[in-house]
Amino acid sequence: MSDTGTKGVRRPLGQRLEGIWYGRSPASLPLVPFGWLFRALVGVRRLAFRVGLLRSVQLPVPVIVVGNITVGGSGKTPLVVWLAERLTGAGMRPGIISRGYGGVAGKGPRRVAADSDPMQVGDEPLLLARRTGCPVWVAPDRVAAGREAVAAGCDVIIADDGMQHYRLARRIEIAVLDGDRGLGNGRLLPAGPLREPASRLRQVDFIVNNGAGRGDEVPMRLAASTAHRLDDAEVRLLSSFQGQSVHAVAGIGHPLRFFRTLRERGVEGIPHPFPDHHRFQAADLEFGDGAPVLMTEKDAVKCRAFAGRNHWFVPVTAELPAGFGEQVLARIRSTEN
Repeated sequence: MSDTGTKGVRRPLGQRLEGIWYGRSPASLPLVPFGWLFRALVGVRRLAFRVGLLRSVQLPVPVIVVGNITVGGSGKTPLVVWLAERLTGAGMRPGIISRGYGGVAGKGPRRVAADSDPMQVGDEPLLLARRTGCPVWVAPDRVAAGREAVAAGCDVIIADDGMQHYRLARRIEIAVLDGDRGLGNGRLLPAGPLREPASRLRQVDFIVNNGAGRGDEVPMRLAASTAHRLDDAEVRLLSSFQGQSVHAVAGIGHPLRFFRTLRERGVEGIPHPFPDHHRFQAADLEFGDGAPVLMTEKDAVKCRAFAGRNHWFVPVTAELPAGFGEQVLARIRSTEN
């Protein structure tokens, strides 16, 4: 993959690094000593929580953390949606908390509404609020966000992307792996994509593998069958775009997954990758030929204000083994009181 992306724009440093990490390029070797330093810092921080120098805060309701140990998208958001739906179906009142990456909401907890500005609260929290109908709060301090959720009557908290936020005590940890890219070169930042050593995975309750599943890992598949016009005026089968010239836009952690999803359904889109959490402008979606533009649901929440009739988003739904939801519920119930 070259360092030049859509419309001749040079790819950001983060995307170029991910190409090195996940491509197992020898270009990462000079960064290995910095990875050793990062490993030491991570270990010291973990030790500080274990011995009580730094303290975790226990909320009065169960907390489920959904996260990963790698940089880049792995499929956490669809899994959070799936969990919220299963918990609601079991009669619980889940609340979702997130850092709100990409937003500028400030330090204090902020409730996310269906009509919130994604530039204020972040794209993923807004997507979660719209898809689940559950209360969603964003704040850099997940403990503060969790307390707001409890005060509002939530009896279980789902923390989106909080595995390294050890100040928030958790009952259940679910690590999500990208089945395509795995752990890359297996090195820690900045020499590789790991936020924590691979051994960290032995400490979580469940490992969900997006696209695969080996051993004790829980396999997850993302299904897509429809396209929704951004003005909510029309829904079409994704297959109706087969044989057409279309543009595929993705500003997510792993854009190639979205492009492959379209290809697997017979839609050969012209790929336009953007950085994760990209702040889209109208010009980003203008390609001069009037062809339909298909994008991810996360990107759509930032493009509605200037979307045209030829702009569509493709929602994905997580599919997991039938018994996984019961396992999570059993783990919650076994730790109550």
